[in-house]
Amino acid sequence: MPAAGKMLEIKDADARPALAPKTSRGERTRQRILDAAEREIGSRGFAESSVSSITQEAQVAQGTFYVYFRTKEDVLRELVLRMGQRLRRALTLATSGLKDRLEIERRGIHAFFTCVRENPNLYQVVAESQFVDEAAYRKYYYDFAESYRLALDAAVAAGQIAPGDSETRAWALMGVCDMVGRRYALWESASSFEAAAEEAFALVAYGLAPRGAAR
Repeated sequence: MPAAGKMLEIKDADARPALAPKTSRGERTRQRILDAAEREIGSRGFAESSVSSITQEAQVAQGTFYVYFRTKEDVLRELVLRMGQRLRRALTLATSGLKDRLEIERRGIHAFFTCVRENPNLYQVVAESQFVDEAAYRKYYYDFAESYRLALDAAVAAGQIAPGDSETRAWALMGVCDMVGRRYALWESASSFEAAAEEAFALVAYGLAPRGAAR
């Protein structure tokens, strides 16, 4: 989210509590429905998917859906959260123990591309959410931007990167990863994205100016 003092309030479209399973078997069923929804919405789109198609994919009765979810929109919001959790975990594992900000950026870009490649349907669900629940879509990005801003502020304080507006930088860096990742990790799913990830990192680390050029 934006820096303190400029906080943008994003209200959830539906603040009602989730329908939590009461047993481990119920949680497994709930996850099976989410897995099916991930495949259905990710491959067919939100509008073309239905509760019926999701439950058929999950191999459960249609009524079982409503034991755990009120609406198809509820499922989509859960899947957006799932992608955020998976991406955070991937980035944390890839950069654990690192101290140098530029190396964190480099490893993070590779980890991001890998996560997109491994979760294509979830990545598509996040894109779909902007047309279904804009609040959930915005929150996904604002949450990442806020943690990114804090990390960049810390790197500036440590003298690892040049001073600048960390909030704007966070959004710009997210944009680079989003579009380059979509092009090379999602759309070209059969080819290597290593060279593209390194080129994206070079842009992040060195910009477009000739190396050694005075600024």
